[in-house]
Amino acid sequence: MEIITILAENPTLFLCSVFLLSLMIGSFLNVVIYRLPIMLKQEWKSDCLHFLEEEFPTDDQTVQYKQVNNIKKDSVTFNLSTPRSRCPSCNHQITALENIPLISWIFLRAQCSQCHKPISARYPIIELTTALLSTLVAYYFGVQWFTLAILVFTWSLIALTMIDFDCQLLPDNITLPLLWLGLLISVLSISTVSIEDSLIGAMAGYMVLWVVYQLFKLITGKEGMGFGDFKLLSALGAWLGWQALPLILFLSAFVGAIVGISLIIFRGRDKNIPIPFGPYLATAGFISLLWGNSIQQFYFNITGL
Repeated sequence: MEIITILAENPTLFLCSVFLLSLMIGSFLNVVIYRLPIMLKQEWKSDCLHFLEEEFPTDDQTVQYKQVNNIKKDSVTFNLSTPRSRCPSCNHQITALENIPLISWIFLRAQCSQCHKPISARYPIIELTTALLSTLVAYYFGVQWFTLAILVFTWSLIALTMIDFDCQLLPDNITLPLLWLGLLISVLSISTVSIEDSLIGAMAGYMVLWVVYQLFKLITGKEGMGFGDFKLLSALGAWLGWQALPLILFLSAFVGAIVGISLIIFRGRDKNIPIPFGPYLATAGFISLLWGNSIQQFYFNITGL
């Protein structure tokens, strides 16, 4: 394709194009991170309500459930596109000019144009982080179809990281398509990972955390992690192959230890603060993707293995 040739011959144009595109993707990820958990909770409540209507058609439990959970029969449509984004303070509808990634936040001086209440710096940070990580991926892998796949992989990890950080939830809507896409690119030989290694990685990734979960539950009687963590590691195994799983687990534990110690130092020991494992897995998966081979080679060199 001509556009591929142009981008391959102009690396600066390619990187700038990826940066600008990823800024817009980052803006969309902000919507996904905020709205998807709400959509899932509404869906779960609706399913429970439907179950109660079938189990207790003449009982008052359904009515009570609706009242407690604020479920309305004719509720307003809520999805990733509807309703339009609004200011949470004054309900001002965000216009297109006020929704330009990064730029609008700067020109609005980080405040709503109507009520002048502060706009969280989290939104431009996610947009800029998405753009920078995507540009790094583009620089590392160059102009090829595999780069497009890795960009999708990166965007998915960013969304999963923030959703798990906010809600302690790793939605199947993201983890399962990520898993199947990892297997698909191996089948199509787009990935450097063979289909055998990808399949084994997906199975082993799920099973290793499932075994840890069962052992922890058997010993302590508590659930140490959620099933979403199993699926995320399974997806990482599908993308990177089973050989990368030990490094991913080591890096996730290492990153988790650093964050945990930092939280204790700055916040004190608080058992009520949940510490999700998904962000550490996602971080470890991204690091392993770009520098996994170098890290392993460095380890072999210093250990003489």
